[in-house]
Amino acid sequence: MLEVKSVCKAYAKHTVLSDITFTVSPGECVGIVGANGCGKTTLLSILAGAVRADGGSIRYHGREAVGSPRVFDEEAAYVPQENPLIEELTVRDNLSLWYRGSKKRMAEDLEHGPAAMLGIGEMGKKPVRTLSGGMKKRLSIACALSNHASVLILDEPGAALDMECKADIRHYLEEYKKAGKSIILTSHEMQELSLCTVMYVLKQGKLHQVRTGTDERELMGLF
Repeated sequence: MLEVKSVCKAYAKHTVLSDITFTVSPGECVGIVGANGCGKTTLLSILAGAVRADGGSIRYHGREAVGSPRVFDEEAAYVPQENPLIEELTVRDNLSLWYRGSKKRMAEDLEHGPAAMLGIGEMGKKPVRTLSGGMKKRLSIACALSNHASVLILDEPGAALDMECKADIRHYLEEYKKAGKSIILTSHEMQELSLCTVMYVLKQGKLHQVRTGTDERELMGLF
């Protein structure tokens, strides 16, 4: 369970987030949509501990994360929209660099953990610069999930990927959700949003819940 209560954030005199409150239960996929620049990336960055909120509470399984980086490190896996990988290094070297665990545990993940499910072991010796956008995204997810987090946070996971890669990522997210873990994602793509069991529109700093299955035209009218 992730419990977010009264989270707020402002830059100078501009309020980006105001009284953000919601919960995420095991097995849920929460979608957050809204116009460009509305604060979606800021919210996800706060939930992952990459940006500090000005106020509010973020509790992972009852553990307060605000002011406790260790809780974020153990409970949240964050995949930003921009590729965080080092292009000159190999796939395996990138995984080793970002991995939050022992070498033994990494080897186990490459055999039957998130890295194996994402096909990382098959491309271990390849330089990241030679990979397609979809394979880079898979690697980014595997790196983020090296802590075996209970909550996976994704900012536009399908952006700039071809249809096959998007389908592969969606399949993995379905399996992650079926395992009783939680997903929070932002997206402009209806196929990705179809994964969501709960959806919110972020507008003028506040979250407004909308029904899942809302069609694209109606959803955009709420931005």
